Amino acid sequence: MVVSPLLVINVIFFLFWLLRVKKQLFLSLFVLVVCFVQFNKFYQFDFSKKPNTHENHLKVMSYNVRIFNLYHWIEEDNLQQKLEDFIKKENPDVISFQEYYSKTKVSLTQFPYKYIKLQGESPSFGQAIYSKYPIINSGSLDFKNTGNNAIFADIVKEKDTIRLYNIHLESLQINQDDVDFKQEASKRLFRRIAASFKIQQNQINQVVAHKNHSKFKTIITADLNNTAFSYVYRKLKGNMKDAFSESGKGLGKTYTVKKIPLRIDFILTDEELTVEKFNTHTVHYSDHFPISAVLSW
Repeated sequence: MVVSPLLVINVIFFLFWLLRVKKQLFLSLFVLVVCFVQFNKFYQFDFSKKPNTHENHLKVMSYNVRIFNLYHWIEEDNLQQKLEDFIKKENPDVISFQEYYSKTKVSLTQFPYKYIKLQGESPSFGQAIYSKYPIINSGSLDFKNTGNNAIFADIVKEKDTIRLYNIHLESLQINQDDVDFKQEASKRLFRRIAASFKIQQNQINQVVAHKNHSKFKTIITADLNNTAFSYVYRKLKGNMKDAFSESGKGLGKTYTVKKIPLRIDFILTDEELTVEKFNTHTVHYSDHFPISAVLSW
């Protein structure tokens, strides 16, 4: 049986605080109840979908490529070539890259239009949107005091203009050594996460304020560095559709921390768009799995 990682973590915390008769157990119990109620945010059953007759289609991909394995975290020969071949095979119309590296050897010549926003004193790293269709407007929201950011591009498909956001929120800075249930260690971890939560909230408020002024159909691609149970997800999603919840199947894992599967990468769409298909691609060319959705209207 597959269970939500948030559920597992809170079971452990509930038992931990229960043994010490601490008030924190009630918080863990509350989260457990929420997890059971909202299990479908992490796992989808494969129910048949009715075919639609919409004329316009767009395949969108989102991928945190971890600067194309620049520092060889993954020890695999010809990894960049394999990543390039994967993108060509999947053949998205639009692709959003988080943790993009501008000097990559990965060829993306099938996309004649692009918007790249690099950051830093000697910028080589940032985010990018590549498109087969013309980009008539683009911009950056420029999050303050961070290497993370949100960018957007207005893409023309036939007679329609689609605004696509590429969002990469602040990291929670959870590493593989953070699963430690000593009280002092857990307090330090919670303080660090709380600080990151606050930054994420400020960032997502900035994104939502910007999005609310858009007059176009909107698609959001995002590495939120947080789950579908979080405030930032709920704030960003609002009345939008989650492509995984609409047409995904199975476990929605896009990232793993100490063997705990997490869904932190998302594609969201306006209600007027139909999500025909959603895939999480289990290719190991980064520490994230890429996701894609076929959308129609």
